[in-house]
Amino acid sequence: MDENFDEQNKLPELKLDAKQAQGFLSFFKTLPNDPRAVRFFDRRDYYTAHGENATFIAKTYYRTTTALRKLGSGSNGLSSVSVNKNMFEIITRDLLLERTDHTLELYEGSGSNWRLVKSASPGNLSSFEDVLFANNEMQDTPVVVALLPNFRENGCTVGFSYVDLTKRILGLAEFLDDSHFTNVESALVALGCKECLLPLESGKSSECRTLSDALTRCGVMVTERKKTEFKARDLVQDLGRLVKGSIEPVRDLVSGFEFAPAALGALLSYAELLADEGNYGNYSICRYNLGSYMRLDSAAMRALNVLESKTDANKNFSLFGLMNRTCTAGMGKRLLHMWLKQPLLDVSEINSRLDLVQAFVEDTELRQDLRQHLRRISDIERLMRNIQRTRAGLQHIVKLYQSSIRVPHIKSALEKYDGQFSSLIKERYLDPFELLTDDDHSNKFISLVETSVDLDQLENGEYMISPSYDDALATLKSEQESLERQIHNLHKQTAFDLDLPVDKALKLDKGTQFGHVFRITKKEEPKVRKKLSTQFIVLETRKDGVKFTNTKLKKLGDQYQKVLEEYKNCQKELVNRVVQTTATFSEVFEHLAGFLSELDVLLSFADLASSCPTPYTRPRITPPDVGDIVLEGSRHPCVEAQDWVNFIPNDCRLVRGKSWFQIITGPNMGGKSTFIRQVGVNILMAQVGCFVPCEKASISVRDCIFARVGAGDCQLRGVSTFMQEMLETASILKGATENSLVIIDELGRGTSTYDGFGLAWAICEHIVEAIKAPTLFATHFHELTALAHENGNYELQKKQIVGVANYHVSAHIDSSSRKLTMLYKVEPGACDQSFGIHVAEFANFPESVVALAREKAAELEDFSPTSIISTDAGQEEGSKRKRGYDADDISRGAAKAHKFLKEFAELPLETMDLKQALQQVTKLKDDLQKDANNSEWLQQFF
Repeated sequence: MDENFDEQNKLPELKLDAKQAQGFLSFFKTLPNDPRAVRFFDRRDYYTAHGENATFIAKTYYRTTTALRKLGSGSNGLSSVSVNKNMFEIITRDLLLERTDHTLELYEGSGSNWRLVKSASPGNLSSFEDVLFANNEMQDTPVVVALLPNFRENGCTVGFSYVDLTKRILGLAEFLDDSHFTNVESALVALGCKECLLPLESGKSSECRTLSDALTRCGVMVTERKKTEFKARDLVQDLGRLVKGSIEPVRDLVSGFEFAPAALGALLSYAELLADEGNYGNYSICRYNLGSYMRLDSAAMRALNVLESKTDANKNFSLFGLMNRTCTAGMGKRLLHMWLKQPLLDVSEINSRLDLVQAFVEDTELRQDLRQHLRRISDIERLMRNIQRTRAGLQHIVKLYQSSIRVPHIKSALEKYDGQFSSLIKERYLDPFELLTDDDHSNKFISLVETSVDLDQLENGEYMISPSYDDALATLKSEQESLERQIHNLHKQTAFDLDLPVDKALKLDKGTQFGHVFRITKKEEPKVRKKLSTQFIVLETRKDGVKFTNTKLKKLGDQYQKVLEEYKNCQKELVNRVVQTTATFSEVFEHLAGFLSELDVLLSFADLASSCPTPYTRPRITPPDVGDIVLEGSRHPCVEAQDWVNFIPNDCRLVRGKSWFQIITGPNMGGKSTFIRQVGVNILMAQVGCFVPCEKASISVRDCIFARVGAGDCQLRGVSTFMQEMLETASILKGATENSLVIIDELGRGTSTYDGFGLAWAICEHIVEAIKAPTLFATHFHELTALAHENGNYELQKKQIVGVANYHVSAHIDSSSRKLTMLYKVEPGACDQSFGIHVAEFANFPESVVALAREKAAELEDFSPTSIISTDAGQEEGSKRKRGYDADDISRGAAKAHKFLKEFAELPLETMDLKQALQQVTKLKDDLQKDANNSEWLQQFF
């Protein structure tokens, strides 16, 4: 494999003479300095890159600086690297699809005369689409966003606009955001943004640095533009050219925003939409509503493994990889990508998707039939894009035709369905298909292709206009055939005159140098040498024989060549005409692509639900303000799909007023993280419209999933692991509502035990009292479990409204061997041990280290001022405790202590003298001491 790679990517030679090199060097010096731009120069057979770009390519892609060559001499010399076509495509794909930190430029020319012919960025791939997607499907539709932040005292008003260049959609939004830009982040995630334009003055203030951090978290490339480009002047006029339909709705939409139009103005000039007349009248514009879909930030996307990552060991590591069973070329894949970033909030729309999935799950024959037809559907969206940009040839038209003729088959397969959802299928697909495939729509296109394209030639791989389509073309074709017959007859006649067998000895060749010629082998030449010299003109003698002609053949050949040229030009003209006519069907095909890709994704969901070893089930969906989240026998879809896993299902019951806030304790490796993540994944899948890996599920719709899972740091930005954890938690506290779902794993581990515990407790209290969102909080701070027992105090009655409950993942220690067995079951009640030392034993720590760890842990436990609540009647052997207290006793005592601390914190010490302060504190202490009489737990502090 490595040898093949080396062979394909070996370095072409840099073939420039001194004059060419000098001319190029003088041109290269005139190029503006742009550290993000990677510039390639097309040298026809190969490409070159120079200067810092050359070093970057040599180190990144060739992994050696020996690939570098010197262009020029001495101090004027320029580092250069040459790249063949295959390597150029690899680099282009990596820079534009994988990385988000470079733009790409391609120059053509020679000497000192070069011009920029193509440029692209991760958000604007259009000029390199032919290279990027020549052999592979377009996975995602890149979106470019422009932001115009306006900082005010009460927060930041963001003018937001975006352009989707593949689907030709422009969007506008304006919203107030917090200091962590949680709204911006969820909008970037939902749209799959790859690049963001910001005004150049941004980046100076600390607020702008926070915005820049949010963009970095989402893997978005920041492109700074001059502030003057963010202007709304002439915007309505420009949009009037781009947007289909009347100008009035566009004017009304734009006038409703203060900052967004200026952001859209910057986008139009950056993407140069007005420079391409193919865009005119082809764009649509809409108001982007942040509340249309479930909000997901980059931390939640990572925690729930929603999209693929380069580090995935297999496709089932991500939700997208697991769910992607689509079979249309690219379209279904892109729609699934979008749906996973935009889960629905509307209960009836979710149920509508689930109805269709259920129909396909229950009718296996229908599902298989439809998938068979969808496999033959090309990427209609990309084909139409090429046709609208007049980049298309007959090949694209034929692919579109082959997709169009499958639609009636899909329609008839759907018509056979007579189950309980037949009226929905009729309304959602059959009626639109009926309309789109009538004689005014796709049938008209089909008949256009059948009359204009020579479909018989497709078997030979030739894409030609049928001669019968045009009179001029038919005349030229018959002339061409007549000349071919005359040349053939002349060939026979000449063979007879020379007394040579036709084709065996006397061959008729057609080449670019001489046109039509006769050829005989050198072996036959002596037999006819005399006739050759008198009656024919010998053109050349080579190893493969002697080529010769006569005036008659030359005349016929010239005539044939002339007719052929005319025929080709006529073909070209007619192809352009057919392409232009096809472009008028763009709206039909856009709608058709939408329905087919939706059908493809829903079939993919049905296929996943029914093909898993343990089938998925349909969830019951309730509005956000009613119902609970109950998942019986739930599993993590990605974990159970791994070959080595035998997954143990668990129930999750987030019940309002009882267990809406769950504190989950238990040993390391016991399955806490998997459990809390699987709840998030199940809810996300349900709101996308997919069945879920549960025995039974009821889900109250969530407007947002916040996840603080796992420590992720970024030292390159000077952000420590703990700081990153705090930033993610801050965005939860600011962005979550009672209709969100909050998932927190191991909060506070990055600092000292007391600081970490204090933060964890305060955050729990805030979520319980202020946010009231359903929460899964996995922790090793077992003291947090006391939260569930604090309902005795009047002030903390609020917690009963939410409902705080303790759960733990179970483990078993064998009393004789002290061996630990993980049971992976989630059960009610708190756990009193972390089993960390047992896990160290699993990892084969030296026995002496394990023994010392046990000794030290026991010592610290003896010094521990409080005892930990244990809900288990019999404590595990080996968990040493000085004294146990009754749970109610601790609840009473903790409530009194909480009251004492609150009253102490509220004392106005800055306005009191020392004597007054001491009197007040003494009174508080005496009151607490009296209260301690009925709480043994509280007495230990006196």
